[in-house]
Amino acid sequence: MAYEAVTVDIDGHISTITLNRPEAMNTFSTGLAHDLDDALRELDENDDVRVVIIEGAGKAFSAGIDLTEHGDFDTQREFKRWVRQMEKPFQTLVDMRTPVIAAAHGHAAANGIGLVAACDLAVLAEGTKLGATAPNVGLFCMGPAVPLMRSLTQKQCLELLLTGELIDAKTAFDWGLVNRVVPKDDLREETIALAESIAEKSPVAVQMGKQAYYVMNDLDYDTALEYSNELFASLCTTGDANEGIDAFLNKREPEWPGK
Repeated sequence: MAYEAVTVDIDGHISTITLNRPEAMNTFSTGLAHDLDDALRELDENDDVRVVIIEGAGKAFSAGIDLTEHGDFDTQREFKRWVRQMEKPFQTLVDMRTPVIAAAHGHAAANGIGLVAACDLAVLAEGTKLGATAPNVGLFCMGPAVPLMRSLTQKQCLELLLTGELIDAKTAFDWGLVNRVVPKDDLREETIALAESIAEKSPVAVQMGKQAYYVMNDLDYDTALEYSNELFASLCTTGDANEGIDAFLNKREPEWPGK
């Protein structure tokens, strides 16, 4: 897989996508948004990949959208096409069967904080600053608001969106936006450890479970419970379930057959 604005590395069952525009603080250019979305989709089709990590090269995770592209468009229709491409990875992350972890450092602003919120899990380096900063330049973080409002309380989300101010890593953790805050030098190691704790589990169970979670999140309680029963019954018929239960009962390590 060859891309211009991201790099992709696969090590065993864990893949890392690196946002690779360090000279521009990994802002979302049209090219970066397109490459990120394509990389996520291709990795999701790779049965050997069980977890994806997204990180940023250089001094920042991502500082938002590349505003130098704003002058390339004139009409509302053109701007809509532009921003739709920018926010496309947010939808892909939810649609994917493969879990995705954000590993953020430096700054995660505007689309950067949206990307952190859209990933299934997130690890921050100490000292990271996060914010929905678009009001500072006469815009508003409409797209990032969608994953943010699913991660935060209404008051917390609106504080970020309306003020455009940055919060620190501890506040992001206290608000439930991220899973872990770790020393900067340990960010990669700690994120890999979290990824490995997922990758060693049944890939079929994890993938079915992730997809079911996002479906159930949009259903009413009774419908979600009925849907969960149907999916669990289906999971019980898989080779991974048979192997996992047999391994547990016989006190051995499972060897997941996968799909």
